[in-house]
Amino acid sequence: MTISITLPKWFDLHVHLRQDELLQPIIADHLAAGCAGVLAMPNTKPPVAKVLTGDSLPYLSIQTYREQILDNGGDQFQELIIPLYLTKDTTADMISTGAKQGLLKACKYYPPHGTTGAEFSAPIDYFIKNGVFQAMADNAIVLCVHGETAYLEPSDYFARHSNAEEHFYQHTIPIIREKFPTLQIVCEHITTKIAVDFVKAHCATTTVATVTPQHLLYTIGDLVKGLKYHLYCLPLLKFDEDRASLRAAVTDPLNQQFFAGTDSAPHTQKTTDCGCAAGCYTAPIGPALYAEAFELAGLDLSLVDHQIIFKRFLCELGPQFYHLKIPTETFTLIKSPQELQTTQTSKGPLIPLTIGLNSALNWQVNPF
Repeated sequence: MTISITLPKWFDLHVHLRQDELLQPIIADHLAAGCAGVLAMPNTKPPVAKVLTGDSLPYLSIQTYREQILDNGGDQFQELIIPLYLTKDTTADMISTGAKQGLLKACKYYPPHGTTGAEFSAPIDYFIKNGVFQAMADNAIVLCVHGETAYLEPSDYFARHSNAEEHFYQHTIPIIREKFPTLQIVCEHITTKIAVDFVKAHCATTTVATVTPQHLLYTIGDLVKGLKYHLYCLPLLKFDEDRASLRAAVTDPLNQQFFAGTDSAPHTQKTTDCGCAAGCYTAPIGPALYAEAFELAGLDLSLVDHQIIFKRFLCELGPQFYHLKIPTETFTLIKSPQELQTTQTSKGPLIPLTIGLNSALNWQVNPF
């Protein structure tokens, strides 16, 4: 019997849409996967680090990037959120003005030089001291945080008993959580049991997390066995214990804090002369990957009760936190193997994750 699940269109609350010629095909892939809206990452070139186009700062503005997205198919999204990239030039006044204009809903913190396009960031203490985090709390602006500590030695960055994410959730974010108790924080693309435990220790109205499909499906062993570079993303995949904790969190019938954000990151050239580009391209297959992950976590998606758990994670908890209206339009997931295709662009092909791994995918969005 074929399993079929009809769901409200979902919000992918952590994606990379890129720029210029890449915008249109990437947006089309998200729409084809039943996506009703996105939170589009601001690590463009230059970054989206000012609110208004008329500001004198040498960055892309939320206004301009929004127009570019809408002009390339994003007008079909029900909702579009573009966080402000926090830089040394971000001020409390900028936050307050953006909030009053209705253009600013979230800000993004990157660890300096910690991932793709993170070279414009500043140490997190900077935003504690200059009033930015307080202004965000005062204006109900969400902090989206890439939770890793910058500038660690290799032995601390990724080791058997510690890594950059664990260090951040043990030593950095607790200070922010204590200093700014009303600040709404999204712990993005979490990968470790320690991060899961941090989120669960706090209130669902102020502390939540996105979880990617790759971190629910794979471990570091999948990456390094045969060096499957399409699985190289940041934060790095972790260990069995971490994946088990993530799976338990998202499949908990009482889950209020963990929701979908794929961190889909397109690269027309994954390997480069100086290393490997970080990120998995999952825009066309996000719901299918999540369904596969939930099954591997022990849910039987032919059961209505288990479909409800899946629906809460994929379609409900994220929009509830961001105060978005859950769509009335629906899409259907069916359990049926699909033959994936690369997404062709003028800059080269974008290779979805499972093609890059030469592995099958047992779910698909019904094209009808």
